[in-house]
Amino acid sequence: MKSLFKFLSVFGLLILLNHSNVFAQGCVAIRSTGGLCTMDEHPDSAVKQGAWLFNSNTRYYKSFRHFVGKLEQYQRIDQFHNNVINKVVTQDFTFTRLFNDRWALAVDINGADNSRSQLNHTPGTRFSTHTFGLGDTRVTGYYWLFNPAKIHNFNVQMGLGIKFATGSYNSQDYFLQANGTKILGPVDQSIQLGDGGTGVSLEINTYYNPTHNFGFYGNFFYLANPRDVNGTPTSATAPSATKVAITSDVESVPDQYLVRLGGSYSIKKFDFSLGVRDDCLPVRDLFGSSDGFRRPGYILSAEPGITWRVKDFAIYAFVPVAILRDRTQSVPDIRQTELTGVYAHGDAAFADYVVNVGLTYKFY
Repeated sequence: MKSLFKFLSVFGLLILLNHSNVFAQGCVAIRSTGGLCTMDEHPDSAVKQGAWLFNSNTRYYKSFRHFVGKLEQYQRIDQFHNNVINKVVTQDFTFTRLFNDRWALAVDINGADNSRSQLNHTPGTRFSTHTFGLGDTRVTGYYWLFNPAKIHNFNVQMGLGIKFATGSYNSQDYFLQANGTKILGPVDQSIQLGDGGTGVSLEINTYYNPTHNFGFYGNFFYLANPRDVNGTPTSATAPSATKVAITSDVESVPDQYLVRLGGSYSIKKFDFSLGVRDDCLPVRDLFGSSDGFRRPGYILSAEPGITWRVKDFAIYAFVPVAILRDRTQSVPDIRQTELTGVYAHGDAAFADYVVNVGLTYKFY
């Protein structure tokens, strides 16, 4: 049972996520929350005198399919060729101190290399904008609710963290204009390195092992960002009166959450898992106002995974594959609908899948 469910923190989004800078899939900017945002360490494999866990997680996705609600805008690729293409590579490093078999403290640091290709005003002409650098940082304390010395096949881990706005949320690059000139302006929200807000994260991780080789897992992560907007304009040019009125002229600082449920089967040194996950950027925040531009939505995915373990070392790969993608109506969309009497519903580009690969190592 020692390492059957030794799911380590991966930066996660969730993802995802959230916390730091990408738990996301595409234009729905669900930032990283430390790989897969899973439990730091199965309690019966910790040691009384304490230990360290190091996790390195690399995350990649390419978003290019546009959705309005649940409807894919096929014409953006097949007919107009004006779809946006985001490519995001995020590297997370998590250092976790296991004080004993119940308490732990984790620090997540991440960086990203992001690019966004879009069509110029001139038909058939594309250009790209880029960001590269440090993302937001998260510090989290964890506690197993039940004594692992008495209960061996079930436990619940609670985590409470703080996300610091260490990543740039107002990065700029040059945008190609129709006349061939370039203008300096803020890059799209989806490739900004941070969101500009100090947030509080809540995690709940659990497992149940009915047999020695088979078990179930569940993870819940929520990042609350009380800050309303971060002051970054959504365009390098002067906004329209309508955009100002509905507050879509400036970027929002949104909440995000991740839910994962699944099962795992162990064969010798391998753990095979299969589950579902829901990465979401909600329309409205839990605390504070929800003004500003955001692309709310969620991605429901099937998530296969494999982990190979040798003593205190492990290599893993998780590949969430999108089943359902939904770009929901934002607060500015709702306000524009009320203001103009014409239904407004923005779109967003989503990825087909996300690749999370990494390694973990425990040392004393």
